[in-house]
Parts: sequence; C-alpha cells; structure tokens
Amino acid sequence: MMMTESTSTDFIRDIIAEDLTTNRYGGRVHTRFPPEPNGYLHIGHAKSICLNFGIAQDFGGLYNLRFDDTNPIKEEVEYVESIQEDIRWLGFDWEDRLYYASDYFESLYQFAVQLIKAGKAYVCDLSAKEIRHYRGTLTEPGAESPYRDRSTEENLDLFEHMRAGEFEDGSRVLRARIDMASPNLALRDPVMYRILRATHHRTGDRWCIYPMYDFAHGQSDSIEGITHSICTLEFENNRPLYDWYLDALDIYHPHQIEFARLNLSYTIMSKRKLLELVASGHVGGWDDPRMPTLSGLRRRGYTPEAIRNFCDLIGVAKSNSVVDIGMLEYCIRQDLNKRAPRVMAVLRPLRVIIDNYPQDQVEEMEALNNPEDPAMGTRKIPFSRALYIEREDFDEDPPKKFFRLAPGREVRLKHGYLVTCVRVVKDESTNEVIELHCTYDPGTRGGAAPDGRRVRGTLHWVSAAHSLPAQVRLYDHLFTKVDPFDTGDGSDYKANLNPNSLETLTSCRVEPSLSGAVPGSRYQFLRKGYFCVDPESRDGALLFNRTVPLRDSWAKIQKAQAKRS
Repeated sequence: MMMTESTSTDFIRDIIAEDLTTNRYGGRVHTRFPPEPNGYLHIGHAKSICLNFGIAQDFGGLYNLRFDDTNPIKEEVEYVESIQEDIRWLGFDWEDRLYYASDYFESLYQFAVQLIKAGKAYVCDLSAKEIRHYRGTLTEPGAESPYRDRSTEENLDLFEHMRAGEFEDGSRVLRARIDMASPNLALRDPVMYRILRATHHRTGDRWCIYPMYDFAHGQSDSIEGITHSICTLEFENNRPLYDWYLDALDIYHPHQIEFARLNLSYTIMSKRKLLELVASGHVGGWDDPRMPTLSGLRRRGYTPEAIRNFCDLIGVAKSNSVVDIGMLEYCIRQDLNKRAPRVMAVLRPLRVIIDNYPQDQVEEMEALNNPEDPAMGTRKIPFSRALYIEREDFDEDPPKKFFRLAPGREVRLKHGYLVTCVRVVKDESTNEVIELHCTYDPGTRGGAAPDGRRVRGTLHWVSAAHSLPAQVRLYDHLFTKVDPFDTGDGSDYKANLNPNSLETLTSCRVEPSLSGAVPGSRYQFLRKGYFCVDPESRDGALLFNRTVPLRDSWAKIQKAQAKRS
C-alpha cells in the first residue's frame, strides 16, 4: 500500500510508512477516533480527527469511530449525537464502523478473568485515598497492597461477586499486579475495574462494574484490529501499560504513537472546564460562539474547510506548544474571502439626508456579490435621499489622517455617489450628533469623479427606507490572557474571563438583499468583517454573529517575517 500523492508528511506518517515497508500489519492501515461522550468536541479534537482520518485516507486504509463510554456518570446520549454530527460536518465518514467500548464489556470482563487466572490481577479492598497513598511518589517506590497476594480462587470469587452487585460502590477494585517499585507510576498496580452503580446510556443497569480507560483502550483497539493507535502526548507515560495489558493477554497488538495536542492562545481545551463554563452560565451553552467547540465555531460561521486547512497548517509535532489563535482566524478569512457574498450593513447607524437628492427618487445601484468570484454575479442596492452610515465614519473635529466624513468634506459612498457634509444636527440636551445633511454630485454615479478629483474616503451605507433592522453580536476572545490559567495570584482561571467577549448591537441596519437570509449563511459586511446568520434568526428579526473582523494580524506578521528572511 502506498501513500497517495500530494499529501503532507510528518513523523507519524513516516512511522506508518516504515511499518508498511516491514509488512508489520500485513500492509494494513486502520486508525480510529475514540472520544469519551462526556462533552462536545472542540478544535483540539478536530486536529485528532483530521489526523486519524487523514492518515487512513492517505494510505488507503480504514477509520473507525469508537465511543469510550466506560464512565456512565459523565456520559449522555446528547454528547454521542453531537460528536457524530460534528465529525460529519468536518467532512469525514466512518461508514459502517461505529463502535462503543460498551460493545466489548463482556469481552473485557473475560480478559480481566484471564489476568486473574494468570496471577496478574487481584481484588483490592483499599479505598481510593489509600491506593493513592500506597502508590508512592516519583522519587519513592510504592508499597504493596495487603490484598495483593490473595489466591487466584479468592480473586475470581470476589470479582464475580463484584459483578453480581454484592459489594458497595468504592469498597473494592480490581487491580493489575505489575510492579509497585516501577519508576513509571502508571505501572504501579493500576486499577482495572471499579464498582459503580450508574445507569449506562446503552447497557442500562446490566453492569455495576466498569473498566477503567487504560484497561479498555488497548483491548478495544485490539478487538477492532486497529493498526496504529494515535494518541496525544499525555498518554505517552501510559504506553508501557497499554503494551503490558496486550502482552499479558497475548492478543493482537496495535502500535501506539503519541503526538502533541493542540493548545490555542486565549483558549482552554479541557472538556471539564468547558462544562464548568456552561453549567455556571458564563457562556450560553456548548454552542456559544465564544466556545472552542466545533458547534460553537460552526454557529460563529467557521467552515469545515477552514478548520481542516488550519489543522494542516499547524502540522503534527512531538512536543507541546501554543498555537496563535490568529492562525485559525487567518484560515477562516482566507476561506470566506473566496466564498462569502459582500453586503453592506451599518452596525451603529447615523442618519444622513442628501438635501439636493429628489425627495421620492430611488435608484438601484449594481454591485458585485464577490469581486474574488465574478461568477457569483451582481445584486441591486436601493439608493435614496435618506441613508444610514456608520457613526464612527463621521467626526466633527477629525484628527489627522481621518479620511472619512467631516463638515465640508467630500467622501465616496460605495456603489453610490460622492457626497459632501454641509450641516450637522445635534440633540440639544446631550449635544450628540443625530443627523447629517449632505449634498451629492449627480455626475458621480457609481462613485467615480469625472474630473479626476481626489476623494480619499469610501464609506458603506444603506437606504433608510429600504434597509432591514437586524441584531448583531460581536465576539472577542473569551479570555483576556494568552494563557487563561495565568492568573498571577493563584486564583481560579475564571478570573481571566473577558467581560467584553460579547457585545450585542440591537439597532443595526442591513441592505434588503438579506431578507430571508438562511441560518448558517455567511457574508462579508463591507469594512466590518465576516458574519454568519444565527440559527435563532428569523424574517423580521435578523440575527448575525461576527465570525472574525477583517483585520488580519497574523497575515501581517507572516509578511513581515518573509521580508526579513
């Protein structure tokens, strides 16, 4: 089997290529993605999905989806369904190879019995606290459990009674009998099974003992015939345990390989802490657009293509590092620049009256839907006497290099005319500017100046009479620090939550072409950024989420580095 052409390479693919050369697995490549259904997938999981599926695809192999559902206390059907939806959305299909660790509960139990009979597992009555105490430290060996030398017959009998539900939760566990003096703490008689009375989302109440992940993981891989068990670096210390179980059972042995997990600036990747944010109401749910979950990114307007490109861009490394979130934003800008229609939307409206424009006249201005793709065609935008522009596009006393509208200054209205501000109307009680009066040059339709005079400012606008009301949500990083756990004083990471991560604008106006915009549709609002129609959006109550602003700091950094080199 050969790697397909024009695919990326990395140390994992090099290892697989070597295994193919030596015929280690008979020319097979079979990977899997084994999520625990205790939360929604996030961008870090996307890296693992793209890697596992991509490797199978590159080498013409197979790919399994297997749920590690060994802890019924934390797992829910909701998570199972969301994980499948997210993987399909990313563009991957496991075909008929959907499995669950719970499919193998009986087989895993029999594996445990096999280890007991071989003298390699025993039932231990120590409490969880006592087991931790007996384990020792990185510099001191552990102490053997007083129950370590029970006879095979007694261990088999106790384990059978554990399964029958005759002991209280936490009163006994099954442990592997390895080496309490091992320098690797993972090998100091790890727990294999615990008593846990909890209803499982698939097996109901048939089981009251459940296997630990480290025991179920390798044996599940073996049962499925996985060739390469690709894990993140936190499982590197557990690889000897993975190997020990398979060797002790003398069953088919996959090859475990570890890679660096994705760490993203201004972002946390712990499902436990993401769940904490959801449960405490700091975000609106797993699909809150500020969350790094795939459902949150999808709601924010990210495309699967952009996420796959991002995963390809960051590559596969052997050591942990932090990736600049600007790289992810760069990828979505690059993708949406090609596919997103351009529209005009005014987020903080300021009313403009063109005094010399005919009172009842309405013109339709033609505009390209996307200059990057002429095949997307054009649209008509109504132009009338009363318009809205952005409040920030006017300054009564403009600073130097402010090229937008000011008293006596002429600017270009995109796709419209050149206009000059002649009068400013203010609220008498607050002195706030509430309306501008301008004049237009009828000979500049489309924004061109026939006499060649220089006009430096170009503004977007909408017709007051024809534009649609809309609500817009502007998102910023959820945390204020690159490392959310860097609190300086040891306080909780939530101390770094960004109080300005969400700003909701309720008085926005958008061009009429957005009437009936379908949830999930993505647009570039001229000069403001890329936006997505929220699932809660309705005709008459349009709701948009900002995906990213237009400014691309990461691309500028890359250009600067290229110039220096």
